Amino acid sequence: MSPLRRGSPKTERTPEAVMSLTEHLAELRVRIIRSALAVTLGAVTIMAFYDPVLRFLLHPYSELCEDRGREFCGSGLGADGQAQLINLDPIRGLSTRLSVATYGGLLIAIPVLMWQLWKFVVPALKSNEKKYAIPFISASVSLFALGGLLAYLTLGKALEFLISWAGEDVQSTYEISSYIRLVVLMVAAFGVGFQFPVLLVSLQLVGVLTPQQLLGWWRYSIVGIVVLAAVITPSGDPISLAALTVPMLILYFVSIGVGIIAQRRSRAAKPTATT
Repeated sequence: MSPLRRGSPKTERTPEAVMSLTEHLAELRVRIIRSALAVTLGAVTIMAFYDPVLRFLLHPYSELCEDRGREFCGSGLGADGQAQLINLDPIRGLSTRLSVATYGGLLIAIPVLMWQLWKFVVPALKSNEKKYAIPFISASVSLFALGGLLAYLTLGKALEFLISWAGEDVQSTYEISSYIRLVVLMVAAFGVGFQFPVLLVSLQLVGVLTPQQLLGWWRYSIVGIVVLAAVITPSGDPISLAALTVPMLILYFVSIGVGIIAQRRSRAAKPTATT
């Protein structure tokens, strides 16, 4: 039986790990407060450096307009040769600034949020389960960051495709809130998509799936991954679709390899446990 299966007997838990409902609620409140403080501090930091952050988010669009020129970007290219966004609502400027600060605060606070979650669930874990927590948290944060970075790096090519398909007589000028929303959705979609192997490895460790099953389903999995990537990609362009689909396919087979390694280690440990 897998070491993470929930059906394991509770008698192995130490008395110190047993908490009452009141203690659980108090612990949950502390973790939520600390998480909220981390997000708030991150949001305040982003708010203080809003202009450099906005220039960083605008960089893929600016680089595209510098390469393709005014004939391509049209009114989206300013008099100074730099890409520019517009604001059509006097209130939208403030709301966009707050949105960028909130999203940035959440992004900065992800390690703290994951740590607080781990500290909350660790009393309910047995000693042999705790060793999986930090690797899974580290893998989740790293893969989300990797997915967000890939989304940012491919954003320029996605914009190039979308602008080129708008038509020769269409002047592309983006509103700041629409552009920021696209960037946030792209980063979120790629970050969530890169969590796919973490889910598969978890299901293999708890015994819901086996590496052999996943390997046998590879044809259906390829189709499912393509469909999933098409659904969660907000821009809908083929460049972003390919940029998300290919890594997800690679990570699918990587998760199978991790499952095979864990399976072999589990089988090798059984004779030792029985002697």
